[in-house]
Amino acid sequence: MPLTSKAVCGFLVLLALGQTSLISATEKPNFVFIIADDCTFRDIGCYGGQAKTPNIDRLATEGMRFTHCFQTAPMCSPTRHNIYTGQYPVKTGAHPNHTQTYRHIKNITDFLPPLGYRVALSGKTHIGPRENFKFEYSKAKKNPDMKAVEELFSECSSSETPFCLFACSNEPHTPWNKGDASVYPPGKVKLPPYLPDTEVMRDGFSRYLAEISYFDNQVGQVLDLLERYQLSENTLVMVVSEQGNSLPFAKWTCYDNGLQSAMIVRWPGKVKPNSTTSAMVDYSDITPTFVEAANGKPAKELDGKSLLPVLTGKTDHHKDLVYGVMTTKGINNGTDFYPIRSIRSRKFKLILNLNHEAKFQNACTSSAEFRSMVQAAQNRSDHAKLMVDRYQHRPEIEFYDVIEDPLEMNNLASDETHKEKISELKMKLITWMKSQGDEGIATEMAANEHIRKRKNRNQKPK
Repeated sequence: MPLTSKAVCGFLVLLALGQTSLISATEKPNFVFIIADDCTFRDIGCYGGQAKTPNIDRLATEGMRFTHCFQTAPMCSPTRHNIYTGQYPVKTGAHPNHTQTYRHIKNITDFLPPLGYRVALSGKTHIGPRENFKFEYSKAKKNPDMKAVEELFSECSSSETPFCLFACSNEPHTPWNKGDASVYPPGKVKLPPYLPDTEVMRDGFSRYLAEISYFDNQVGQVLDLLERYQLSENTLVMVVSEQGNSLPFAKWTCYDNGLQSAMIVRWPGKVKPNSTTSAMVDYSDITPTFVEAANGKPAKELDGKSLLPVLTGKTDHHKDLVYGVMTTKGINNGTDFYPIRSIRSRKFKLILNLNHEAKFQNACTSSAEFRSMVQAAQNRSDHAKLMVDRYQHRPEIEFYDVIEDPLEMNNLASDETHKEKISELKMKLITWMKSQGDEGIATEMAANEHIRKRKNRNQKPK
């Protein structure tokens, strides 16, 4: 049946706007994934933060900004395994820090090369076993090697080979010694209300903000290289902030400042510029998104699901619940075992501290900033005393209304009006844990057993 003139005009308008969500079977978009290290999403400029981030802010005007992106573990190594495998950390064996997956777990270096892709990683790794993660690695160990990135772009542009690059920064991970801290005078920075106001805290926060700006510059360099090699138009760029900073109540915790992330996606012709989505997503969704965008079929074992319907504007809904897993096994200065599990809906957050009688500690509690909090508490600062105690001594159950109380300052666990909701979320969390093979404290105690067994096998005499 022939198209009417009205239908033809409508179709041409869609093409002109570039908003059609159909992806041609012959298209092979490139992927550039840029990740920070220990950056609280709230501190980035386009998320309302104090850090000056012109490159990230510009990217947000050119693409889509996610307001409800989360990760499952508030630590570096589990997070990176989660991204590359598309599966949750306990299921893969990579829930502690400084660890590795079970050897049978597949990852994006298994999924994209059969679709014709080069898959490269430049910068921070923190993954294993190395033979499982078959990236093209650059020589740089901590930050993206821009020379290697340029070589990849140049070679792929010349050969018309699709690529997937993971540009992994080490910033703003401590020590905060990069960037221009003079831009952020300690006396003028605004500390969040959960951080006691000490000179040491202000100085650290100033240097931390400067290092976010340093990361933003790295983002700008990668974007400039895409432009130089005329790759921008066919490249999906995704920038995320990783878990929160290493100050109290962020990294190493299941509060939103530890688990929520910035996510900005630019994909010309597919993602509407200057758009925002409130869809709840998590890092396990990244690998299946890339696979489907490359015209592949995501593996059935993946926990994540493709974000293409969200990116192309078909929906503003993705998940109803996101989960959190924290273990002190494998972390520096960590409590012997302190498993934390969480579940979050759009409105409520439930946190279970499964060994709440223990004293909670990690690298944060040995930092100069935390010690300044302790000193302030000893000097009779009621606020500092409250925050020190709250950080190190947790109740068994924490429950927050994250819309009314986004910084999770008011624990509502004892409020009878929320009794049914707490019970409902607790059952859903336990059900999810069982689906992952997560037995709480027992899983904590057995953490990294697969690594120990492998080492023992390798050490046996021949």
